[in-house]
Amino acid sequence: MKRLAAALAVVAAFVATPVLAATVSNPIASFTGLDKITARITTFDVYINETVQFGALQITPRVCYTRPATEIQRTSVFVEVDQVSLQGTVKRIFTGWMFADAPALNAVDHPVYDVWLTDCKTSTSIPPPSGN
Repeated sequence: MKRLAAALAVVAAFVATPVLAATVSNPIASFTGLDKITARITTFDVYINETVQFGALQITPRVCYTRPATEIQRTSVFVEVDQVSLQGTVKRIFTGWMFADAPALNAVDHPVYDVWLTDCKTSTSIPPPSGN
């Protein structure tokens, strides 16, 4: 009887444990940026490990993950954001995860620019950086 109860407990634990789908790694992160001074909104694609300039910010995505279409979408990017001063010095202002479904959760905190993740992509009209 104890063995049956133990076996049922193990089966119940497996049934109650949610199965998480593997993440899909994408080569391109798509961002939207807001210049608060001009109120201009810009959408731009960035290849993984490529650095692009948006105003005084340099944005470098390191990974961009999605889940299979059959799963609840959780699009995320690990990104590094640097600020370039007028003197040319560079200061890291953000390193971490951004989530497309919760842009305010971990957004870049800057007085002039807002940047947030909108999607991860497998292709774009932007040519890849040289050497890829």
